[in-house]
Amino acid sequence: MRIKQKYIIDFAKGVTWALVLFLIYFFNQQNNITAWIYFCIHGSYGIMWVLKSYIFPDKTWESKVGIPYATLIFIGLILYWAPAFIITSSGHEASNLVTVASIIIFSIGVFYHFVSDMQKFIFLKNNSGLIKDGFWNQCRHPNYFGEFLIYSSFLLLVIESPQWWIPSAILLLFIVAVWIPNMLKIEKSLSRFDDHQDYKKKTAFFIPYLF
Repeated sequence: MRIKQKYIIDFAKGVTWALVLFLIYFFNQQNNITAWIYFCIHGSYGIMWVLKSYIFPDKTWESKVGIPYATLIFIGLILYWAPAFIITSSGHEASNLVTVASIIIFSIGVFYHFVSDMQKFIFLKNNSGLIKDGFWNQCRHPNYFGEFLIYSSFLLLVIESPQWWIPSAILLLFIVAVWIPNMLKIEKSLSRFDDHQDYKKKTAFFIPYLF
């Protein structure tokens, strides 16, 4: 039996709001504003991801995988819930400065991630070749940059907690083991276009205008 990767990812991200809500009540954190802010940002991100998956899907996640690999994907996605467990189980509350920074970073991340994915979807639906304008004029992987900001905003809410290193290590693991290999795979695929080298020289790899 094989299953599309998108179904596993959509399910894991789509139930995030329900999981966080359960944890808030299970650990009696109804008065913890940090828990509710986390519920809002991570929960809404999960809902937006599912909507994106059906409105402007990414072909990357359309491929089918076997049950063992599907299980591995789901376990990996569960690790992203680490900040939720830390906040609710320990009663951690972020400072006002950190909370404001988290919300701002999340908002910018959502903008970069979803709008650049929408731009890519519309372009590839009607064209072929390199996308060299809009977000893709700033860096070659703006959607990954946006996702990095989104997950960094979740991490930031527990940065003052003794357990801050757990979600930090998880995010770093995903960047090194999943994100970078995927971005390099995309780079290799796009190298078939004649103007790729010129485009590569003029744009940043991951962080707009910088790196």
